[in-house]
Amino acid sequence: MRFNRMLLSTTLVVVALVVQVSILARLQLPGAAPDLMLLVVLALALVYGHTGGCVVGFGAGLLADLAPPADHAVGRYALVLSVIGYLAGLAKPESGRLRSATGPLMVVVAAAVGATLLYLGVGALVGDTGAHHVGLARLILSAALYDLLLAPFVVPGVMWLARRAENDPMAEAGGGASGTDAALRGFMTAGSLLVGRKSRVGRYSGLGGRRGGLLGAPAKTKTGRMKGVKRL
Repeated sequence: MRFNRMLLSTTLVVVALVVQVSILARLQLPGAAPDLMLLVVLALALVYGHTGGCVVGFGAGLLADLAPPADHAVGRYALVLSVIGYLAGLAKPESGRLRSATGPLMVVVAAAVGATLLYLGVGALVGDTGAHHVGLARLILSAALYDLLLAPFVVPGVMWLARRAENDPMAEAGGGASGTDAALRGFMTAGSLLVGRKSRVGRYSGLGGRRGGLLGAPAKTKTGRMKGVKRL
């Protein structure tokens, strides 16, 4: 992996881990907790591909295995995220363009379900049955729901940062970035629908809105075309 990939991936993974441990893990939500680490790995895998996604997933999972208050076998979550990162990277479009948010949202749901099943499966192999009292169905449904609600506020911003760090012409050129912009707008619309917020017709709020998200603010030009995501 190139230096800019390593630097960005390490920074995002460390920030995600701090937020995961200090905030999300303490929310005491029913069922599973929102998995910010998983969403960051998914977003990077959709930009870097299956090899980069696997490497980032392994590093992120190993860091989560070693960070307190982890109470499971070292390498368990590293295995889960490396497999998920590899499979998610296979969903990277060959053209580099994301036509809509449908594909990434499906990847998020599939990854949440797959990560939960794989984590429990590896735990069963090593004799860890601590999560069985919660119920398998409840864990899967809650994990998919929480990650789906959180994804519009995480995945588009991480993908945008990854493309900018790659000096990807599609992230900067107005014409080439249309597919990515469509995906980001779709993510933002999906997030608004999921949390019950109404969007104004034809206009969206800018970066750093009420929820402090990383979502850009596409605005209509005089020709009716949408501009790209504004800088953070």
